[in-house]
Amino acid sequence: MQILSVRKKHWLETFGRYWILFFLIGEAAFFSLTGMGFFSARNFQNILVTSTTILLLAAGETFVIISGGIDLSVGFVMGFSCVVCAKIMVTLQALGLAEPLAILLGIGGCLLIGLLPGFVNGFLVARMRVPPFIATFGMYGIAYGFAEIISGNVPIANLPKMVGFIGNGYLLYYLPGKALTWLSPPQGISRAEIRELIPLIPNVFFFALLVVLVFAFLLSRTQFGQHTYAIGGNIDAARRAGINVERHLIKVYMISSFFAALGGVMYTLRFVTGRADAGAARMLDSIAAVVIGGASLYGGTGTMIGSILGTLIIGILETGMVNRGLPTYNKYIWVGIILVMAVLIDQFFLEEHRKEG
Repeated sequence: MQILSVRKKHWLETFGRYWILFFLIGEAAFFSLTGMGFFSARNFQNILVTSTTILLLAAGETFVIISGGIDLSVGFVMGFSCVVCAKIMVTLQALGLAEPLAILLGIGGCLLIGLLPGFVNGFLVARMRVPPFIATFGMYGIAYGFAEIISGNVPIANLPKMVGFIGNGYLLYYLPGKALTWLSPPQGISRAEIRELIPLIPNVFFFALLVVLVFAFLLSRTQFGQHTYAIGGNIDAARRAGINVERHLIKVYMISSFFAALGGVMYTLRFVTGRADAGAARMLDSIAAVVIGGASLYGGTGTMIGSILGTLIIGILETGMVNRGLPTYNKYIWVGIILVMAVLIDQFFLEEHRKEG
């Protein structure tokens, strides 16, 4: 009986540690069995593109949640950055700048300006002791209001043509048995061959993943990451250990804002427009992805890899429902259910550890 009890405990611990991976595999298997062509290369690209915005917002949210806070402004900071990016590009193009330069300056200016909401959020939370919920919810409205003012309440159009080429392009193009090219399709192919052409690795996802992996290293392998976990675990102990908590929290919220701004850039590149509400529907998804990925809303725990897996769960769910012809608003029901399930699992194993202690 004792052996069975030990084995049961071992299986429970294994499930608690890797449940998200089991769920991801089960979800993919379900949609592959019930939908047409779910595992096709083209559908896989759709999952990656769908996941890009969620991944970026979730990456920034990971730092904030691990530090014991929350950022409710990421959706509209993304929209604000999207509008700023598009406005700069359109303005510079009208002034006669070459398209590549206008695009680069638009992206650079957007990322720099996009840090401001994070700085304000961090200052309010760290220096003024405003609860993160209130500070970031206030920024939610401020960012949206400024975005609408800048855009004049209409989406910004007439961006450089190269924007769409970059945002909707792929890293590789494969024509079975004939050609494999970088960044653009093979030249001189027929209409029949265009149907056979397989695009591989969307540009927006590739660039987003590169940045996320850099910050994943920052979180898991550097002193900055260790301090982030320490602050989320016990802020008073972190202060006693000599960590400048206030300055660190400002940096954490600026990282979240940076990722939201990068999400705005990716939206602009993909849809060739600037919209104030570009990220409005992704705020819940980003928080859900982080919590589903194993981060605790109490702070001190979480990983970037977990957030990536949480993002893929939501991306597969959304793409799978479209593949089956189901209304996408049903996604919110399932995301809510999965989110609650993740918190319950986290609470269950937290309680088990307390009993053992």
